[in-house]
Amino acid sequence: MRRLIPILLPLAGLLYPFVVYFGMEKVSPPIFALALGAIWLIRAPSLLRQPGGRWMVGAAIAYCALLAFTGAATLLRWYPVLINALLLVAFGLSLIYGPPFVERIARMREPNLPPAAVRYTRAVTWMWIAFFAFNGSMSAALTLWAPLAWWTLYNGLIAYCIMGALFAGEWLLRKRLRRSFA
Repeated sequence: MRRLIPILLPLAGLLYPFVVYFGMEKVSPPIFALALGAIWLIRAPSLLRQPGGRWMVGAAIAYCALLAFTGAATLLRWYPVLINALLLVAFGLSLIYGPPFVERIARMREPNLPPAAVRYTRAVTWMWIAFFAFNGSMSAALTLWAPLAWWTLYNGLIAYCIMGALFAGEWLLRKRLRRSFA
């Protein structure tokens, strides 16, 4: 069970648009809020040890509380916007207070990064900031003006395809540039 906890929140995020699409008519928003809040609380101990984890957990729990108390089904579609905003702020603050988020990840694998690699990780952090701004904006626009099916398609598939393309492109570029980092 302990091994499942770190993947619980990402898995819930991945499935969330489909759960909303197929469950919105059958499950009340307060039940969604309780389930989502429980997942955040289960994951909270490890998140609280990470930079910015307290306010991320706090914002997510506040969202769940708002959803539970209002019972407004329209709030269900704002969750991807919230997650993108939280990640945008976390990555942005890492550039201000350092080290950049991507550098932290890179240093787990290679503690002594050369200066060129540190500059590269900063640029990749900026790339993810741009992605989270774009993705959050798309999610918000679809929440406000598109049918639920479009919102589900974008948040449940297209956004993950874009993310996958960014990961793959960055990985290929890093492999190519790695020789110059050494």
